[in-house]
Amino acid sequence: MTDYATLRTTMVDTQIRPSDVTKFTVIEAMLNVPREAFVPNSQRDAAYVDTCVTLDTGRVVLDARTLAKMLDALDIQRDELVLDVGVGLGYSSAVIARMAEAVISVEDDEARASEAQSALSEQGADNAVVHHGALVDGAAEHGPYDVILLQGGVEQLPEGLLAQLKEGGRIAALFVEGALGVVRVGYKLDGDINWTFAFNAGAPVMPGFEKDRAFQL
Repeated sequence: MTDYATLRTTMVDTQIRPSDVTKFTVIEAMLNVPREAFVPNSQRDAAYVDTCVTLDTGRVVLDARTLAKMLDALDIQRDELVLDVGVGLGYSSAVIARMAEAVISVEDDEARASEAQSALSEQGADNAVVHHGALVDGAAEHGPYDVILLQGGVEQLPEGLLAQLKEGGRIAALFVEGALGVVRVGYKLDGDINWTFAFNAGAPVMPGFEKDRAFQL
C-alpha cells in the first residue's frame, strides 16, 4: 500500500523547500493537503512526482514546485478572497483554502467541476466553491478579488478577467512565450497591472488564453 503521507513530506523536502519557498503557510498547506485525492485515480502513484499531472483535454495539474513558488510570491493572507482559474480536480484550491478566507475556483468541464467540489468537501475545504464556466470569464459575480491565480499556461489575458482584480490586488500567471514559460506576478495600481518576473516554469496553454493568430496566406 502506497504511503502517501511519506511521499507528501518528501515532496515538500525535495521539491518545495529547495526552491526558495519560505512562507510557512505555503509549506504547512502542502504538507497537509493530500495531492493524491485531487488527481485521476489512474495517476495517483504519480501525484508526488516532480512534474505536471496530465488531465484529459490537454489540461494539467501544475507541478507542486510551480504552484508553491506562485503562492509564495503572492503571499495570500487569511482575510483575502482568491480566484483560482483552471483548477482541474481542485488541488490548488484545497491548498489555497488553508491560506485564504475563501477561494472561488473556476473549471470549464462540468463533470470535473462537480468532482472537484466533492473532493474539496471531503477534505474539509468548506471555504472553497467551484464555479462551472469558461475559464476566461472568471467569476465576476463573486468578485472583486484580492488575488487571482491561473493554473496553466497563458499567452494573453482578457481584460474582463483582469477587471475582477481589486485595486491593490495581485495576480500570478505563467506566460508561454514560444518554448519558454515565464511566471509573472502583477500588481494592480491605478487600474493598471504592473508585472514583475518571478521565475521560469512550463505548462500547456489553457483553452481561451491562446494569442489571436494573425491570418496568413
